[in-house]
Amino acid sequence: MQRCAPVGLLSIATAVPPNLIKQTDAEAFARDGFAERFEDFERLSNVFKSSGIEERYAARPLDWYRGSLGWRERTDAYIEAAGDLFVDAAQKALKAAGREARDVDAVVTVSSTGVATPSLDARVGRQVGFRDDIERVPVFGLGCAGGVSGLSIASRIAAGRPGGLVLLVAVELCTLSFRLDKLTNANIVATALFADGAAACLVQSGETGLATIEASGQHIWPDTLGIMGWEVDPEGLGVVFDRSIPLFAEAKIAAAVERILERCALGRQDVDRFACHPGGAKVIEALERALALPAGAMSVERDILTEFGNMSSPTALFVLERLIRKALPPRTLLTALGPGFTASCVSLTRAA
Repeated sequence: MQRCAPVGLLSIATAVPPNLIKQTDAEAFARDGFAERFEDFERLSNVFKSSGIEERYAARPLDWYRGSLGWRERTDAYIEAAGDLFVDAAQKALKAAGREARDVDAVVTVSSTGVATPSLDARVGRQVGFRDDIERVPVFGLGCAGGVSGLSIASRIAAGRPGGLVLLVAVELCTLSFRLDKLTNANIVATALFADGAAACLVQSGETGLATIEASGQHIWPDTLGIMGWEVDPEGLGVVFDRSIPLFAEAKIAAAVERILERCALGRQDVDRFACHPGGAKVIEALERALALPAGAMSVERDILTEFGNMSSPTALFVLERLIRKALPPRTLLTALGPGFTASCVSLTRAA
């Protein structure tokens, strides 16, 4: 874990697209698309009920996903909907902090669910109102760990330019990977879990704000590239989900967190609240066991999963936003697991 000059989290905001999907409707959609073509569907379909999700939001209505979709159609949808979510989340964060877009010196954009060159920040910069000399840092490939890693990157940029205002936007359209042509266990599970959303944070050194970011760190496990990620083919992105993720998290996360904390002269006893990316109900349970937390300790994580599903990188920031609303304890360790296979952590202390 790397210590830096204290950086204030000035604001945090979230946004979701307009299409609400009830989990019962998602199950019906999957049953209609897969049941007659995938012999293991009935066994796997239980994940729609066991996931802990009741509803979530998508860039497009469910019927859109029944169409003939390739890279062009998915990319067009990504650029349009991700751009809208970027603007929505960024404007909310700016308003909450009482700042203007022209005050922003650097923007970190985290997204792994689509490809856009020029990147999203450039495409919507005029609409948001960024200055012409803004520093742009687009980040791809961090997956579910991206929101936490992005907050780390933004805070270190802010620490390196005292007084500079840095905006983080994490935006993902996970539902664009819904693939009726892909008859795999991982694809069925993704259809039960994935959702779309965005989160934005404003950070600045020398300020207190909602909380102070004191340190951050990562841990990557060797020979784990196949646990999580994307496959790329002519139809689009196809999810890679290893069924061992909950078991891996339970076995490995505690030691990784301890090593990250040790590099900052902290221990697990110094953390008042572990705030985690809720990748799924089984992952939450595994994290509670691994971190020796009481069953049900991650109630906020469960609530976010229930209401929004797994949005990948923004999801941990949705958790942080709700914890701030409820009042942060003295020290919170925000964590997420993502492709690599990687653990990412950011330590925040309560504003005085």
